[in-house]
Amino acid sequence: MLISPQTWHLYTRTAVGIGGEKPEGKRPLGRPRLRWEDNIKMDLQEVGCGGMDWIQLAQDRYRWRARVNAVMNLRVP
Repeated sequence: MLISPQTWHLYTRTAVGIGGEKPEGKRPLGRPRLRWEDNIKMDLQEVGCGGMDWIQLAQDRYRWRARVNAVMNLRVP
């Protein structure tokens, strides 16, 4: 049996095609959970560094530690 490339692509991209069976259960209600990366971005925005690339900032240990300390000082009452 020949399958056209379009049909094959659709079949392999679906959950049934990847796992071989349908996924069980339901999706959680509400908004999606926050990722660790989202928390870092929100913390940097609180300090006023929202436009910075946090991955490059984390490469420099001393600058990263200074930003982490600034965020921690904001949260202490």
